[in-house]
Amino acid sequence: MQKVFVALLGFIPITIAASVLGSSPTVLFFLSALAIVPLARFIGRATEELSARSGPALSGLLNASFGNATELLIGFFAIRQGLVEVVKASLTGSIIGNLLLVLGTATFAGGWSYKTQQFNLSAAHANASTLLLAVIAMTIPAIFYQTIPSMLSATIESLSLLVSALMIVTYLASLWFAFRTHPHLYSEELEHYEAKWTLKKSVTILFTATLTAAGMSDVLVHSIEPVALGLGWTQQFIGVVVVAVVGNSAEHMSAISMALRNKMDLTLQISIGSATQIAMFVAPVLVLTSIIFPNPMSLVFSTFELAAIILSVLIVNQVVADGESNWFEGLQLMMAYGIMAVAFFLHT
Repeated sequence: MQKVFVALLGFIPITIAASVLGSSPTVLFFLSALAIVPLARFIGRATEELSARSGPALSGLLNASFGNATELLIGFFAIRQGLVEVVKASLTGSIIGNLLLVLGTATFAGGWSYKTQQFNLSAAHANASTLLLAVIAMTIPAIFYQTIPSMLSATIESLSLLVSALMIVTYLASLWFAFRTHPHLYSEELEHYEAKWTLKKSVTILFTATLTAAGMSDVLVHSIEPVALGLGWTQQFIGVVVVAVVGNSAEHMSAISMALRNKMDLTLQISIGSATQIAMFVAPVLVLTSIIFPNPMSLVFSTFELAAIILSVLIVNQVVADGESNWFEGLQLMMAYGIMAVAFFLHT
């Protein structure tokens, strides 16, 4: 698998060359998307290496800061470009993608090797309840806006900022819960990882990969509007499906790998944990940082996006309720994602 990611690094110079030569936005969009895939993997690996050298609390903060670096970078450049709705769509896509596509594919793959796979029910419920809280935090601003449509945008912005701050505090509290007060619930997730890279190598790769991902994200974002017009795709579909799949590619491979090794606690931590991180950390951070731009981002998502998120959380909570999984449950999650992807493609 590592060789695949190394090979995909070749798309970085190809993207740069195509940009210099003035290639079409469609070509640049897909080239930059392929270039971001291995960068997300190396950012994750470097973060893992640094986490192995730090204490539990710092490890949690490192994963919160860099675990979803590609989503943060793409979101930042998109907000700067004024594509706020694309950012919301990509956040929606990352959440439902991790819950349905990543977890579903991993559960399906693991289910073919093991008839039934078990996992820590208490840890799964803790993650799922945090995710439900995220749904509440993302739903209330939209309901507030729809019930009082005449409300000033400044009030909506203030509500979004306050809710975002509370979500970040709650997410940090969840890290404290996992690493300090209740680590016994996450015994498999916190299994000690022996660092294989030197500190200098880890920092260098993290810095280089993040900087390069920023450049590729900028190219990707600048191509979105022309691609939407040229291919007839909506910006919402591009954000929910294409951009989100690119950003979650590294988690996807890791989750499948863990499921094939019958490490379902890790599989759930990667998928549900990443979805929670997107909702409780990435989205609030983007809301808070967007205030420096003329068109700041609020937490008011569309009804269709909220419905997709809520239904995804509900079916995942149902799947993890019994503490075990099988291939058919994985297939159900994948089919749910397929239904939503088609709906977003047709939605205008």
